[in-house]
Amino acid sequence: MIAHMNSGAVRTGRRSLVAGTILAVLTLGLPAVASGATASPTAPAGQTESAITDIVTNAMATEHLRSVIVKVTQDHHVVTRQAFGTSMDGVPATTDMHFPNGNVAFTYLGTLLLEFVDEHKVGLDDTIDRWMPDLPEADQITLKMLANQTSGYPDYETDPAWVAAEQADPFHIWTFQERLTYAFSRPVLFAPGKNWAYAHTNFMILGELLATIGGKPLDTLLSEKVLDPMGLTGTAESQTSDVPSPVLHAYTSERREALGIPAGTPFYEESTFWNKQWGTPIGANETTTIDDMATSAVQVGTGALLSKSSYEAMTAPNLVGFGDADPSCAPACRAMTDAFNFGLGIPRSGSWLFSGPSLSGYSESMAYLPSQRIAIAVAITFLPTAYDEQGDNPSSADSIFRSIGALLAPDDPPPALG
Repeated sequence: MIAHMNSGAVRTGRRSLVAGTILAVLTLGLPAVASGATASPTAPAGQTESAITDIVTNAMATEHLRSVIVKVTQDHHVVTRQAFGTSMDGVPATTDMHFPNGNVAFTYLGTLLLEFVDEHKVGLDDTIDRWMPDLPEADQITLKMLANQTSGYPDYETDPAWVAAEQADPFHIWTFQERLTYAFSRPVLFAPGKNWAYAHTNFMILGELLATIGGKPLDTLLSEKVLDPMGLTGTAESQTSDVPSPVLHAYTSERREALGIPAGTPFYEESTFWNKQWGTPIGANETTTIDDMATSAVQVGTGALLSKSSYEAMTAPNLVGFGDADPSCAPACRAMTDAFNFGLGIPRSGSWLFSGPSLSGYSESMAYLPSQRIAIAVAITFLPTAYDEQGDNPSSADSIFRSIGALLAPDDPPPALG
């Protein structure tokens, strides 16, 4: 979600599934709270909904958004469920539209892994040489390290050769072996368990391992053990570019440099049906709805399918104080802080559990505050003016989530990331 590595530089606003705009927000200092909207937690429902509307409409103007779909619940009661703007010119966005969910699927992988732990099929400290002995450091890297991003494996999504190939053909369906080859064309970043660095490679491998452990294809396991028990009715997996109707369309300028579009020349292309399975394990390339995203926030945020110990292992701030920004693996390596730390497949910001995919012209946030049972789901698309002359886009659904979170929980808001 945050950045491609391109000629050694971090590029914000490009296609990534990492925990929603973390580096972009840190680098660009996006505001934690939008101006012009205030409400107390005890405000009348209509006043609170109006304040959320103000947050969204302000963001649409200042961040050049084409559409915003938002749903907020508290104690299972709907605070607001609205769509703003257009999916395509002349076609209003609606709350039943489908869009890719990106790294939200990683929260389902973490849930599935811990279900297997609860069933005593595996332990978090099991090393992966049990299933994939030929991977680097396989006898030292554990299932937990894959899920919490401490393996040291390099991210294929930051490899310049992979970036060039993906931007040349955004419809390509990437195989596991193709991505594995790109990932390990470079050395590991650090010794297993000695630092923190986000890598799609970790989840790609974890997905393959979970399918082996469960004895079924990953999409089948996720449906049977996670999606269906959570009550998700609008989430579907596909290895193709299919998006169920009605579709929230997206547009981007991110290929401007890759295609050699000169600065000053307008460039804005539809990206709705680009293949987005490049960043997820085989069997976890999903589309969803705003209702399912809000439901997922609650189900994951409460650990509805897990034992108490597994829920704590997945969501507690266990890594706070771990890791450092080692120059040898910059900018991937970083220290875990209260403002941003990583669980098993899900990040945490203060007391909030969240996920924030940003890819191919879409930006989303899914968040939950356990103490006040607040769930926030946001999906947005962008206007041409959101992109700069390099095709980069610093805007994100993350800022809307943080503004709504501060509105509803002023005593426990999502902390600013920069």
